[in-house]
Amino acid sequence: MLTTFLILTLLTMAIDAVGFKRFIWFISIGYGYSVAGIALAVVIIHFHSLTWATGLMLLLLIFYGCRLATYLLVRELHNKAYTKTVSLDAKNNTDYKPMVLVAIWLSCVLLYLCQTAPVIFRVQNAADGLTDNMITAWVGVVIAALGIGLEAWADHQKNEAKKINPNRFVDTGLYRIVRCPNYLGEILLWTGVFVSGIGAYHAWWQWLMALSGYIGIIYIMFSGARRLELRQDHNYGKDEAYLRYKKSTPILLPFVPIYSVKDQTWLVG
Repeated sequence: MLTTFLILTLLTMAIDAVGFKRFIWFISIGYGYSVAGIALAVVIIHFHSLTWATGLMLLLLIFYGCRLATYLLVRELHNKAYTKTVSLDAKNNTDYKPMVLVAIWLSCVLLYLCQTAPVIFRVQNAADGLTDNMITAWVGVVIAALGIGLEAWADHQKNEAKKINPNRFVDTGLYRIVRCPNYLGEILLWTGVFVSGIGAYHAWWQWLMALSGYIGIIYIMFSGARRLELRQDHNYGKDEAYLRYKKSTPILLPFVPIYSVKDQTWLVG
């Protein structure tokens, strides 16, 4: 297992190093391709130990990571309004000392390994001849697939809405249910990954890695929702329709009456 994690760590470090070109890429383009790279490497290393459930989960992660990173890359290269927004929101690499950038890079690498750890542990157990409860593996696959589908559809709907009216907030389709359905999809995906590993954690440090990755991505999603809310308040704060939409539509979790997180300063955003 240590050999597998060493290979995956070095691979993730190499992929996510793209963030040294532009800081935001540590957690966007580098993030997506890192997840896809980790999943593909596990397939290659442990191909003969894959089950239908673990194989499908890894394929989902490859698809998810490539789709997300490519979507973000294309949007940044071709959407001038988005590029301008990112430039205003994100600091430049020159705003950080080199050692701070290195610390952020290594933190991201560790987070991505922890996020994918549940499926890595299950595949490694199969390679070691251990048997696990496969019910949770299949439940996790279903939840993860729903999350990936939700996130991809939300991104598509937002793109289409912005083509019609680029200067208006999006409140149609999935955005009628929550204001950040793409982030909700991300949460569902990683909930599925975490659930898929239940039964495959055979040591306290494995539970620690899996829980750290899951809690870490939940925190990042709420921080992202806060950052989006602050930006939308700045852009549409005088729009009565936006204010009505904000007061009536949960920000992230459907049917949970949390309509604002901008005052939660413990969320970095």
